[in-house]
Amino acid sequence: MPDGNPVETIKFTLDGKEVHALPGETIWQVAKREGTTIPHLCYADEPGYRSDGNCRACMVEVEGERTLVASCIREPRDGMVVSAASERADKARKTVMELLVADQPERDVAHDKSSHLWDMAEMQGVTESRFPALEDCRVPLLDDSHVAMRVNLDACIQCNLCVRACREVQVNDVIGLSGRGHDAKITFDFDDPMGQSTCVACGECVQACPTGALMPSGAVGTDEVGDSQDFDREVQSVCPYCGVGCQLSFKIKDDKIAWVDGVDGPANEQRLCVKGRFGFDYIAHDHRLTTPLIRRKDAPAKGLNVDPANLSTHFREATWEEALDAAAGGLARLRDSEGGQTVAGFGSAKCSNEEAYLFQKLIRQ
Repeated sequence: MPDGNPVETIKFTLDGKEVHALPGETIWQVAKREGTTIPHLCYADEPGYRSDGNCRACMVEVEGERTLVASCIREPRDGMVVSAASERADKARKTVMELLVADQPERDVAHDKSSHLWDMAEMQGVTESRFPALEDCRVPLLDDSHVAMRVNLDACIQCNLCVRACREVQVNDVIGLSGRGHDAKITFDFDDPMGQSTCVACGECVQACPTGALMPSGAVGTDEVGDSQDFDREVQSVCPYCGVGCQLSFKIKDDKIAWVDGVDGPANEQRLCVKGRFGFDYIAHDHRLTTPLIRRKDAPAKGLNVDPANLSTHFREATWEEALDAAAGGLARLRDSEGGQTVAGFGSAKCSNEEAYLFQKLIRQ
């Protein structure tokens, strides 16, 4: 510790092995550190997410206690004997998983074939359920009102991760739960369509969802079937939009960005804003400039009369050397003829601090 005092640990037994927990650690966290992954769904092992313990997929057995306990919220005590691999705990977790899988779309037509839920089900050997599915009349309809995200609540298990992501992590408080019993469901504001709600499109709920009930539009097809692992490669980078330095991961499919996830960087802890997560369509947009242009001498008078789809009426292509010489020459002529005070510059939020410094230095000098 910084003050030099030793940390008092909690000694207990986990699956026959003596382990130590730090104050505030849960059984699940200790098990992970010791190399044991206990199935989990409503718990996200990510910065900012508290344990909720409502899905009961992480149940373990504690010697001397009548009921099983949720390992994601239970903190160990000195001398406690915990069994995550007991037959009773294993059977309980499999039964919970069967109950949850019963209401899911079949995996081959799932909204996310590689979702965390299916990974946990596969880990426990659960591929189908003997329990009846929710009645069709109770299944919420597709919500495709948002341009960047898809809402398919037929895959929702009400783990509340999206609620915590919106309310506690990003502090937007748009997502909540409404209804009771079989009619309970995730809602946006006062049961508004997502695209008409006060959602700011940060996408934290999409990244947190373990089932595919919330997905980026780029990861699902027109038939609402998708796969969060259906990309050719992954490129980690830094968001280009401002100087904060949020780290992100581009999912590349057919040499185009399909969607973006946040990465646990020091500036953002995997959070992103709407621009960082969804503002990448300009890269492949038809109107994007990919080569330097110089205004033609015979171009029409200046004004708002340029068609982005047909720039050749006003501009011609040039090399970088020619374009930079033209820009520098124009600034120099303006300075020499009118004085330096007539030169103004518009910066960009996409510039880093260093680039912004160089730009203001150029304009001032």
